Amino acid sequence: MGETLVLALALVLVIEGLLPTLHPPLWRRMFEQALQLSDGQIRFMGMASVLGGLALWHLLA
Repeated sequence: MGETLVLALALVLVIEGLLPTLHPPLWRRMFEQALQLSDGQIRFMGMASVLGGLALWHLLA
């Protein structure tokens, strides 16, 4: 299981790195827009991401 977790982290890092590598201006605009969000909006997006990931994990496991 530990190896699977490390592989999952590696995949996340690859996916996270694609946009700034392929299109830096778009990544910068998105980052600037994210800075304008309130703490509540950021928390909501984080919670939605966690819940979506857990739901996907539950469906696949």
